[in-house]
Amino acid sequence: MVDNTVTLDFQSEVYRDAYSRINGIVIEGEQEAAENYVQIAELLSEHREELLSLSKMESRHKKGFEACGRNLNVTPDLPFAKQFFQGLHDNFQQAFAAGDVVTCLLIQSLIIEAFAISAYNIYIPVADPFARKITEGVVKDEYLHLNFGQQWLKTHFAEVKERLQAANRQNLPLVWKMLNEVEQDAAQLGMEKAALVEDFLIAYGDALADIGFTTREVMQLTAMGLAA
Repeated sequence: MVDNTVTLDFQSEVYRDAYSRINGIVIEGEQEAAENYVQIAELLSEHREELLSLSKMESRHKKGFEACGRNLNVTPDLPFAKQFFQGLHDNFQQAFAAGDVVTCLLIQSLIIEAFAISAYNIYIPVADPFARKITEGVVKDEYLHLNFGQQWLKTHFAEVKERLQAANRQNLPLVWKMLNEVEQDAAQLGMEKAALVEDFLIAYGDALADIGFTTREVMQLTAMGLAA
């Protein structure tokens, strides 16, 4: 766990340099999510209104995190952030082009949302006061997003199980690569990689279990690529 007795200097060059990349990642992550939900709405037209509402919510989150950067006079490193998400972005676009809603939902509504929830939960205790307030509000919304994909996949579990397993094999290893890339910057913000991994595994594993996978299957799915 993070030692909250450590005082972070939010205005130090080291902190602000690391924050530029972390802030870029959360801004780009919300932008990706906003765009992804618009595309998922094309695949699930019966849920179009709800999905477009989620997209708008993600856009509001993006504005909130942009304000967090301005509050610390930090320019987000968006080129770095785009590269950070490139693997998941490309896989989502390939799935969308193929009409593969199951993979799209796994990437956005399970992996990206669980990744965001874990990062925000670990960040809140060590955030500056302005960012803490913004992030606490965002986390409440993110659970709604996780729930949409979770419920749809749960309803269709019998016919989508194998597709989910294949999508997990393809995409979960990318998460471990992403966590490795951000480890040092996250540490400068008081966020430990071990805590991020643990929180992600809990959020992602709980979603998979609720959808219908057995405990043994969840363990197998969440271990995919972990040692990579």
